[in-house]
Amino acid sequence: MEKKLKSWQGWLLFGGTMVVVFVLGLLVSALMDRQAEIVSVFNNKKVEIKGIEARNEIFGENYPREYNTWTETIKTDFKSEFNGNEAVDVLEQRPEMVILWAGYAFSKDYSTPRGHMHAIDDMRHTLRVGSPMTAEEGPQPATCWTCKSPDVPRMMEAIGVENFYSNKWAAMGSEIVNPIGCADCHEPENMNLHISRPALREAFARQGKDIDKATPQEMRSLVCAQCHVEYYFKGDGKYLTFPWDKGFTVEDMETYYDEAEFYDYIHALSKTPILKAQHPDYEIAQMGIHGQRGVSCADCHMPYKSEGGMKFSDHHIQSPLAMIDRTCQVCHRESEETLRNNVYERQRKANETRNRLEQELAKAHIEAKYAWDNGATDEQMKESLKLLRQAQWRWDFGVASHGGSFHAPQEIQRILGNGVDKAMQARLAISKVLAKNGHLENVPMPDISTKEKAQAYIGLDIKKEKEAKEKFMNTIVPQWLAKAKENWRVSM
Repeated sequence: MEKKLKSWQGWLLFGGTMVVVFVLGLLVSALMDRQAEIVSVFNNKKVEIKGIEARNEIFGENYPREYNTWTETIKTDFKSEFNGNEAVDVLEQRPEMVILWAGYAFSKDYSTPRGHMHAIDDMRHTLRVGSPMTAEEGPQPATCWTCKSPDVPRMMEAIGVENFYSNKWAAMGSEIVNPIGCADCHEPENMNLHISRPALREAFARQGKDIDKATPQEMRSLVCAQCHVEYYFKGDGKYLTFPWDKGFTVEDMETYYDEAEFYDYIHALSKTPILKAQHPDYEIAQMGIHGQRGVSCADCHMPYKSEGGMKFSDHHIQSPLAMIDRTCQVCHRESEETLRNNVYERQRKANETRNRLEQELAKAHIEAKYAWDNGATDEQMKESLKLLRQAQWRWDFGVASHGGSFHAPQEIQRILGNGVDKAMQARLAISKVLAKNGHLENVPMPDISTKEKAQAYIGLDIKKEKEAKEKFMNTIVPQWLAKAKENWRVSM
């Protein structure tokens, strides 16, 4: 016998049905509007773009909203408690880092990074690439350009990947002229995300993975992982390589480098074969809770925005703290102040450990020099140098990653904490070497309280470096730009 619905149950069912129909209608409408937006964009292209088009403004003709937000990466008006988008002289703030990088170009000049539109200009200005007056001069290879411009894949296609890497940095000065932009991440015909640099594809292949099977959400991080990773220049050809064969952790990569007997430079004071970390942002992000939950780089650094009824990804790539309402609060319901303080709390704690590690490392390098100067042998210093290498690698790995103390705070604290332990062990080992050689007094410490004093201690003539750079900027760079305009590499 059928049971009849009560009157109120019938009305409740009717109301519920109407709500479902209404919601489905909104969903279908939104999807149709979105589809219409996509069709409208592709049907109203003003220019047809084929091949590798490095000039970002050409894409701006077809995609003005995305392009206009990308141009905002030129801004330097955001500052948080830790960093921002303005160039800050880190060596001025932390002179111990001059000591840590003694014998390496970073001891001359290191500033916090600015937005993507500054990539080429900042590259030319830094003292780290030298001041070449001809295409044959200069200490750096063309590999240094790899992540700075969409002109890079264009040149790789033109002359070959290996030939590009093995060239001199200055030899590409009139070719690498457009800052990081559209073609670095997008296919020009359909604007699908793509991998434009070979190193990431090669790293995946060595791990037995097919990067072409990545999901769209994964691609929203992988296009960033082409550059925001740890890498090194392999062999005499300076071939850009990601040391991922054994895994993503600081220990995995250390093992990879140790087996390859690789080092970036020999420390000028301690004679330690040093590993210089680049910026393992992608690797560390995968170890944090957001990466583990599938949150992509673009979700936080390129959030969606609406303009004139159109929803698109904001290409003003910057700190999520500059737009908490469109980043953190999409998922979290706390206030902006609470969320911002949550980030700062993690950063402050990591910063405490970082400060201690930098101080101990600087002392260890100075003490090692004192040991060498007072008769220490290679065999006596072997253990000390091993510990110094391990300690500095952990410091650099944890510090060089932009936002690492938020992306994976537990991992960063673990890495930096292990670094402090290694540095203290290195100092103890050096003190034993000194004792064996009859030196029981405290090692005299130089005054390295400012960047200038630290640079003078390690023998840098920064005045001479800056004079050479000024001459380079006033003579060679204008020649590069004139040639680039003549060849239509940049807009007239």
